[in-house]
Order: sequence, then C-alpha cells, then structure tokens
Amino acid sequence: MKWRMVRYLTLSVMLTGLWSCGTVTEQQDSAPTVKPDVSKIPDAVPRAEPRSKYGNPASYEVFGRTYYTLASSENYVERGQASWYGTKFHGKRTSSGEPYDMYAMTAAHKTLPLPSYAEVINLDNGRKVVVKINDRGPFHDDRLIDLSYSAATKLGIIDKGTGMVEVRAITTKKEVVAMVDPKKTVAVANATPTAYAVTEPNTTMAKAAVFLQIGAFSTLSRAEQIKQQVQQQIEERVHISSVERAQTPLYRVRVGPLESAEYGDRVASRLMGLGFPDARIVQE
Repeated sequence: MKWRMVRYLTLSVMLTGLWSCGTVTEQQDSAPTVKPDVSKIPDAVPRAEPRSKYGNPASYEVFGRTYYTLASSENYVERGQASWYGTKFHGKRTSSGEPYDMYAMTAAHKTLPLPSYAEVINLDNGRKVVVKINDRGPFHDDRLIDLSYSAATKLGIIDKGTGMVEVRAITTKKEVVAMVDPKKTVAVANATPTAYAVTEPNTTMAKAAVFLQIGAFSTLSRAEQIKQQVQQQIEERVHISSVERAQTPLYRVRVGPLESAEYGDRVASRLMGLGFPDARIVQE
C-alpha cells in the first residue's frame, strides 16, 4: 500500500489534471473503524460505459517500468496475488477520475481498460465477487490486482492482507462491437446495457491454452536476452510472441503452452527463486 501515494505523484506528471491528491503523507492505510455489513453491499453490475478520457493511455511508466494498456478486456484471464486498499485513499481521485469508495465493489489493475468489469475468484476458498475496475495499480511486482475494502472483505483476504486470485474479465457487447467495427460504437453506446454471463472457470480453462508470461518488453533484443536466460534454467519451451499496442510492438516472453495453471504456478515459483519475480499465469 505504501507505493500507491508515490504512484499518484508519478502518474500526475504524465496525465496532467487527472489526480486530485498530490501530497506524500505518513498516514498508514487501514480498514474503517466501523465495519459495514458487506453481505448487504451488492457486486458491481457490468454495463456499457465510455472509456475514461485520461485513464487509458497507450502506455505509461511507473518506477522506471512501462505498462501497456489493453485495447480490450475480452478473453482476459489471469492468476496472481490480490491486495487491498482502504481509509488512506477513501474519497481520493482514481485513475478513471472517479472518487475512490472503499465500500464500493471496485478494484485497481495495471493494464485493463478503465472502466471495465471482472469476476475475481479467491483460489483458496472459492469465494467470488464482481468488481468495477476504475483505478491503476498495484505497482508491486508480485501483485495482480488491488481490491476495495468491501471486495477484499467479501473474498476473505482482509486479515491476511493478500490472497491468490483469478481475475476473469467480463466484456459487454459494446466493447466487443467496438473492437470489430469502431463506427458502430456510438450506436451501441446509446443502447440498453446487455446481460452478461460468466463462464464457469473449469469449462473455460479446459479450452484455453495456459502460458507462464515472464515479462513484456518494448524491444526484441531485451526479450531475446530474457528468453535465453530463462531457457537455460528450465526444460519447458520458452518463446517470444509479439502484439501491437498503438502501432508499437510489444514482445512477450512466455513459457508454454503448459498442461495446467497449477503446473504453471509451480514453474513460476521456480523462476521466482532464480530471479524472475514477475512471472504470471495467462490463459488464451
């Protein structure tokens, strides 16, 4: 949590006018003194919304690392550590421009479009929530998503502080149409939000290819260097796949496809001990 305030200061240079907070404080983050009954707080309801004007740059840099915003959340599934944030940022502006509400079902993510929606599953106890992603972060190498206080409470990770989760994006019809034919976006934006369905994890996992992503790099030479270093340490196939982000190629170093996400987690643990802490499971 201590990195989040520094994050606001860093991004404010890049996204002028986005942040309302801009002072480093020694205040520690915490849960509210009076605990609400989160069972009465409903999950976020996915709906078609316009993208945040300032929250979706093609790329941005924090602590010397470049992050590339996804053009769409469609088919996004990833596992990793979830953390949470509370009173320290309650009422302060998020990356999407909305005020942070620790009692709402929201979350922060480094690359998903703002806003977007996702189902988050606690892999330790099976609990699920649906959140609206309206903020950027967490900028720790070992964290995938930062949950609001209420979302983290519902998932049962408040006491421990972190938990292993699976994040499954929920894509509205508007977003899918916008990807296929941008000219249709205006017409769809005025339509009534459509119903959505979250596919059961086991069904999608059986069909999706599982990879372990070591990292994503802006230059092919750096990706090749990392690929060689990793391949010397493991027997599994290491390869590079490229993807366009705002006409700029991004080179992803991946291991796989792997037999399962569980096996990928074991490989990730091995690589972490070998100096590759950013490895994470992706499914396509």
